[in-house]
Amino acid sequence: QVQLVESGGGLVQAGGSLRLSCGASGRTFSSYAMGWFRQAPGKEREFVAAINYSGWYTYFANSVKGRFTISRDNAKNTVYLQMNSLKPEDTAVYYCAAGVGPTYSEYTPPEKSFLGVWGQGTLVTVSS
Repeated sequence: QVQLVESGGGLVQAGGSLRLSCGASGRTFSSYAMGWFRQAPGKEREFVAAINYSGWYTYFANSVKGRFTISRDNAKNTVYLQMNSLKPEDTAVYYCAAGVGPTYSEYTPPEKSFLGVWGQGTLVTVSS
């Protein structure tokens, strides 16, 4: 069974940066895509970013494109989300997600690309 543990959240001023980490266990990490989602207060969980099994291909929601990067270290079973130029609207609980296969396609709905297994999340609060 896949287990995910997110960390790295915190309080930051607008324009600042944070790096989130997610450790995964329970299957061969390097064989699957990974992703990040977020859920703001009173809103539904939304897709943020994805990375394929090798790390060569990445995908981002339009709202974070150019500000966030996603990377992975397969030797450490860890996926990262580097968040720069943060805005108050980035405030949310961030969750990493385990892919159902090795790749992510922007033509497949995110909810069908990931297992639906969630960790406890990590809270990011961006003050204005």
